[in-house]
Amino acid sequence: MDLIKVSVGKGSQPLAVLITTAFVRDHVATTVEWASSTAIQVDSDVSVSGNVSVIRFLARLAPASGLYGYTPLQASKIDEWLEFSIISCGSQSQAAVGSALDAVNTAISQKAFLAGNSVSLADIAVWSAIRVNDDLMKALDAYPKASVWYRQCSKLEAFVEGVSNLPVQEEPAAKAEDQGKFVELQGASDGNVVVRFPPEASGYLHIGHAKAALLNQYYQQKFSGKLIMRFDDTNPVKEKADFEEVILDDLKMLKVDYDLFSRTSDHFDYILECAEGIIKKRLAYVDDTPQEQMQKEREQRIPSRNRENTVEKNLQLWEDMKAGNETGLQCCLRAKIDYASDNGCLRDPTLFRCKLEPHVQTGTKYKAYPTYDFACPIVDSIEGVTHALRTMEYHDRDEQYYWLLDAMGLRKPHIWEYSRLNLQHTVLSKRKLTWFVEEGLVDGWDDPRFPTVRGVMRKGMTVEGLRQFIIAQGSSKANVTMEWDKIWAFNRKVIDPIAARYSAVVKERSVEVNVKGFAGKEFKHVPKHPKFPEGDQKEVWYSAVILVDGDDAVTFSEGETVTFMHWGNAVVERVVSNDDGVVTAVDVQLKPDDTNYKNTTKVTWLAKLEKAPLIPITCAYYDDIISKPVLAKEDNFKDYINQNSKAVVDMYGESLLGSLKKGDIVQLQRKGFFICDQPYAPASIHTSVEAPCVLIAVPDGRSKALLTSGSKAKRSEASVTSGESADSQRGSSKKAKQAPKLETIAAEPTLVGAGAADVGVLRARITECGDRVRELKTSGAAKEVVDAEVKVLLELKKQLKDLTGEDLASGGSGKKKGKAKADKQAEQTNQKKHPTKDSKPSATLFKGEVDVSKDGDAKKHGTRLGLEVKKSENFSEWYSQVIKKSEMIEYYDVSGCYILRPWSYSIWDIIKNFFDGEIKKLGVENTYFPIFVSKSALEREKTHIEDFAPEVAWVTRSGQSELAEPIAIRPTSETVMYPTYAKWIQSHRDLPLQLNQWNNVVRWEFKQPQPFIRTREFLWQEGHTAFATRQEAVDEVHQILELYRRVYEELLAVPVICGKKTEKEKFAGADFTTTIEGYIPGSGRGIQAATSHHLGQNFSRMFDIGFEHPITGEREFVHQNSWGLTTRTIGVLTMVHGDDQGLVLPPRVACLQVVVVPCGLTVKLSDKDREDLLAHCRDFVVSLKDADIRCKADLRDNYSPGWKFNHWELKGVPVRIEIGPRDIKQRQFVAIRRDTGGRIIAKQDEHAIEWLNGLLEDIQASMFANAKAVRDANIAIATDWDDFLKHLNDKKLVQAPYCGICEDKIKKDSAIHDDSSEVGQALMGAKALCIPFDKPAELEDGIRCVHPSCELEAKSYTLFGRSY
Repeated sequence: MDLIKVSVGKGSQPLAVLITTAFVRDHVATTVEWASSTAIQVDSDVSVSGNVSVIRFLARLAPASGLYGYTPLQASKIDEWLEFSIISCGSQSQAAVGSALDAVNTAISQKAFLAGNSVSLADIAVWSAIRVNDDLMKALDAYPKASVWYRQCSKLEAFVEGVSNLPVQEEPAAKAEDQGKFVELQGASDGNVVVRFPPEASGYLHIGHAKAALLNQYYQQKFSGKLIMRFDDTNPVKEKADFEEVILDDLKMLKVDYDLFSRTSDHFDYILECAEGIIKKRLAYVDDTPQEQMQKEREQRIPSRNRENTVEKNLQLWEDMKAGNETGLQCCLRAKIDYASDNGCLRDPTLFRCKLEPHVQTGTKYKAYPTYDFACPIVDSIEGVTHALRTMEYHDRDEQYYWLLDAMGLRKPHIWEYSRLNLQHTVLSKRKLTWFVEEGLVDGWDDPRFPTVRGVMRKGMTVEGLRQFIIAQGSSKANVTMEWDKIWAFNRKVIDPIAARYSAVVKERSVEVNVKGFAGKEFKHVPKHPKFPEGDQKEVWYSAVILVDGDDAVTFSEGETVTFMHWGNAVVERVVSNDDGVVTAVDVQLKPDDTNYKNTTKVTWLAKLEKAPLIPITCAYYDDIISKPVLAKEDNFKDYINQNSKAVVDMYGESLLGSLKKGDIVQLQRKGFFICDQPYAPASIHTSVEAPCVLIAVPDGRSKALLTSGSKAKRSEASVTSGESADSQRGSSKKAKQAPKLETIAAEPTLVGAGAADVGVLRARITECGDRVRELKTSGAAKEVVDAEVKVLLELKKQLKDLTGEDLASGGSGKKKGKAKADKQAEQTNQKKHPTKDSKPSATLFKGEVDVSKDGDAKKHGTRLGLEVKKSENFSEWYSQVIKKSEMIEYYDVSGCYILRPWSYSIWDIIKNFFDGEIKKLGVENTYFPIFVSKSALEREKTHIEDFAPEVAWVTRSGQSELAEPIAIRPTSETVMYPTYAKWIQSHRDLPLQLNQWNNVVRWEFKQPQPFIRTREFLWQEGHTAFATRQEAVDEVHQILELYRRVYEELLAVPVICGKKTEKEKFAGADFTTTIEGYIPGSGRGIQAATSHHLGQNFSRMFDIGFEHPITGEREFVHQNSWGLTTRTIGVLTMVHGDDQGLVLPPRVACLQVVVVPCGLTVKLSDKDREDLLAHCRDFVVSLKDADIRCKADLRDNYSPGWKFNHWELKGVPVRIEIGPRDIKQRQFVAIRRDTGGRIIAKQDEHAIEWLNGLLEDIQASMFANAKAVRDANIAIATDWDDFLKHLNDKKLVQAPYCGICEDKIKKDSAIHDDSSEVGQALMGAKALCIPFDKPAELEDGIRCVHPSCELEAKSYTLFGRSY
């Protein structure tokens, strides 16, 4: 048969026709076209019309499809259902709806489909009728079998295709109340609408772009029009080819199909002609006014001096612009509209400017480029755009848009404006988003905290959920800032029906439950989704020992009946708790005959069974990255960074979670929705470590977090692991999220029962809440936040009183004290150290000292003034807080650059003074060379500069003028200094030449800056020396390395390992590199501390640095060295010695070695005694300064002594001296060591200064000894690959036999996923740090390289480790 043309009427609910057409395509050639009614023209005289008649006709043309059944009886049944779809499914009365769905439910209970065991017209017609009837859709869930059938059909390819082919306005998926208002486009008619989506390829698409793309697509489909995808590539500086690919991929993910593809650059020649045309019409002029002056003139509404240039002069300057010569680079082309207009966009806007950077598409063909405001209306007009959709922020430019089109005599499209999508806690600026990426605050552009399309989809947003949300907003022009919850609520409607349900238990708080009476089968099949019992099934395994969440177990009471989901009821016989009240084990007795599940605690659980091993899961919870809901114009977004926007929780999951694929969305029972970010991977042969399944929590837009422990009636008795959102901590009114960040109090606590366990839990929670109220008040939290916590505290006290009759005066771990009493207590007991797993060993008692330190049991509660994380729990965040809160750095508005405050720069000063004095003893002189490097000089030694090439920053402009040749900012100074060395060195008498400079260098390209450790600009010294003989040079290399060792070990108290770099790791262009390597206990990584390179004659040959040999008279090349030490020293010091209270500074480099704090300044102290105490402190400080002890007295009267103790402890001052009135009378003082916390009472006599000097030296020695003990305990020796990996994964450095070749293999095969790394990221493999000079042992003959696949004999023991 010939091609069948199916005319489909838009207004005739044609879904059944579209599905049927898709079904029969393999049997009958068909084509679909939209028309006013549904029909098939069989021939010139015969036609078939109407939805039912058309689908019958198509089914009969394709009998093999089975759509009309295979027997007369089936065909008759199908006819009945077709009639049913028209009559019964078309009514909207409640009775008719129930009757229709009941009929479907009954039919499906007997077979898979309505008319048999395969899809037929009956299913197509009835399914389509239900889908377009809102009343039937709302009631469908009440008929489980009908629901299963409906969803099974929804997954079939033909049904999916039919729905996707519906015009947008006909698609009934969005409920009427979710449909936004769409204003009709002016002058629009069917088939005559052309819209465009014109992004700039300078970043990733964000959710605002998604709204623009989907709105354009909406109108394209509504009017059967065309959508143009156009890249706005008018700025060659921003345009990047890789961003074009990213944007096109994002549009595919959004399922946005465009009809035409173009670039603005396709029309550059025509745009140039347009510009020249308006110049000739005297409607534009070329202006060489400097940019700053031009800006002032526009603000002051002053005409440019070039505004009345002749056409001839303008054309001459225009040619200079197109040529990109020196004159042209000073100019821009401006429209001659109205310099005095109230609308700033009309004050002679810029139309063209010169840029010498090559364009991605056109290369260097053009030197002058149009602005977006000039190019956009031209290209819209010539590409046939009928309606230009723009956000309201462009409103002021509308008049300019039309003026330009009038000036050029071009057709004018309609402008249609809509509101920009503004979201709370979000920035959409590409510049700001780029800053987050470059600062390493996010994983990348697809970070789940980012508003990019990739970010929200990685977090679990579906295309359909996003589309429904956008459509619900309509084309409103009202500018509102919305909460994210609304978007996620739309998404929940999409994922809830399809997300399979699984069980998981939090690893850290899991409790074993012994199940008595278990003798049944090992597993049974249950639905993956409880609403669809006939859908996909999964296995639930049973065992005599199961795991439950600790937060569930703490709610159990002996004798209580609990319900284990998918199993049954059981009676709790025994609950075992430790001394801290933590439940450690539970015994239950199964009650299989008890089917009363009302008012019981519902518990999720996992069986401990070898046949169904549990899967390790890492669940990541992401919160808003901006802490303030709405940023004002004057706000700096960097001041509102949410530093606690991510939480990671380890869990055990049922075995089926091991089969999840990336992108699968599931629901963990009572924990929420999650999307698989990284599938589970079993242990590999290389690492012997399994990679957990990484899940990312998907927000669901609910106002209340999911219940995660106990039943609804008992929620207040357990810690709610879902935690409070970061917003509630900020004082925001935003709804709680589901991230398990902190153990918190439920919003509306209720308590049932009055057992001892209940009272104990309640008391603990009152203490916790009371402490939190105090912390909030101390830290100056917002009043509404404090009031909310106080309200919770009062409610908890009321519950306790109702249970026990006890009336607590206050909550918290302490009692109220008056201010004077509190200050006195702080003077006596503040800063008592409490032993923790990270506590440093106390030093041996110094001669003559009395140790009065005591251990306390009370936990010290910090405020926002101190550190908010522990070093052992979140090392990266701990480091960031230490350097900021101790006043070592301040952040700067250029990414990767930081302000070094006096507290840190003083350390660099001390290092500089020591090292400078020592190298001068070796004959080294200081010099200074310029920071700028010519391009030719930098590229002269390409082998050397290759490693630095991506990091080089270039200067390309001077003011508004483009430089003839770019100038580099030095990444290192070899290429700066060595051309001059060639001039200075001619004879052996000019040698040795030993120069050093203290300067800064810039290395630009990296993704994750870290202050002091890895920054774009840093301070260093770089020595560059030249010798006549190799031996002289080699000797100096080792002399300098020894000085570097002394800097670290004698000044910074940081132990280092001296060694030689491998061939792969040596400095580019060097003969060999020596190094000192440190170890960072907090991260288990090595760190390169300083390097000294022997360059041999490599650079002297390149730069022709030679001399005439005094004996042979022949010209020889010099032997060179280079060596450098950077401000990384400060970062290493901080990482090695810092603790949970802040910095710990070694006395030799501390800005202040001693701080004196007067104590006992209470209201009872007389004015005379107060002044005597302060004067005594001042005099004591003067005597210490005279003895060259760096010290000061903290005499500030607006802070209490306790606050000062914490402040100076945070800043790491080695010794704090406390002096009170009683101490003056007894001629004594109290000294507190920062490194150990030991309190020492010392006599203030003629030996006090000598005693203090000795104490400072003892602290220095103790800090080095402790750091060395930790370092030595974390260096292992391994000759076997399994041992190598074990030590490496224990965060140790490993010395192993190495062949010198397979370093890349070792690094690759030792990379694993680790919980401490970024979620979804691989932990780096082991890197060869150095070949230590002090070897652990001599290599025995025949020992092979440590890598299992390497057959080569080892050459040396090499130090490996993960490193910075």
